Amino acid sequence: MSRVGQKICKIRNDKGLSQKQLAKKLGVSEKFIKEVEIGKRIINESLIDKISKILGKEINDISMNYDEKEEKIEKKIVGIESNKVNDVWNDAFESVLKTIPIYEYDLNNVIGTRQMPVISSKIEGLSSDKVIFLKIEDDDMLGFRISKGDIAFAYITHEIINNSICLVEYNSNICVRQVKKLDTDKMLLISNKVSLKAETVSKKNLRVLARLIRVEINLI
Repeated sequence: MSRVGQKICKIRNDKGLSQKQLAKKLGVSEKFIKEVEIGKRIINESLIDKISKILGKEINDISMNYDEKEEKIEKKIVGIESNKVNDVWNDAFESVLKTIPIYEYDLNNVIGTRQMPVISSKIEGLSSDKVIFLKIEDDDMLGFRISKGDIAFAYITHEIINNSICLVEYNSNICVRQVKKLDTDKMLLISNKVSLKAETVSKKNLRVLARLIRVEINLI
């Protein structure tokens, strides 16, 4: 469960609201709220602000993260033995923010940035110098609930992982596709705009550029 999801779940329960009631007030599905609370979906700041207004309490993840950390540090420092002070401050500085670029599919044009916390030199368990955001440029993956304008959190890799959704390059085309292995040489690239479409390509003609981890849904 993400920190934002935990916060929403706690405040919602404190307010006596069900997931269905919160979803109705927000204008989204009950499933959407459930997936946010369990950390399966991430939401943008605009939606966080709307939920904060409905619940009557700030739920911003980053501010919460730092407020909690400062509170824990203060509690630890008061009355602890001097030989533990260094450990407390080491904990405080383990987390920093790193600016992550938002790219178009060609990975050349930076069209914006996001800030992500770095913990123990990693961002969400991934190498901090290999994570990026991608702006989805079309509706080719609409059947996978990935639509034009959404922002995807991705990991730069050339490894082909079966059933993963990746930014790929083939036949001079760069796009997002689900990748399936047919055999040692053949790959199946799947899209789903109006209906399911599959293309068979040779492994040698396919280049994986990044693997999508999750997508921020644009509700506006």
